[in-house]
Amino acid sequence: MSFEQALAALEAIVQQLERGDVPLDQSISLYERGEALRAACQQRLDAAQARIERIVTAADGRAAGTRPFDTEG
Repeated sequence: MSFEQALAALEAIVQQLERGDVPLDQSISLYERGEALRAACQQRLDAAQARIERIVTAADGRAAGTRPFDTEG
């Protein structure tokens, strides 16, 4: 399942739960499924962020390389 598909499924679950017309047992099942989808989406976001790099500029303003997104300097 792609990130977009998982997110759409999670949004559908949230809408069902927010309506409040779902029986308790089904609500619990939906919540559990939603939590699994949330965790999968978060894992994909974390992996994507780890891949993002920031361009490092030299003193003259030209690109001098890259470094991981989450480092300072």
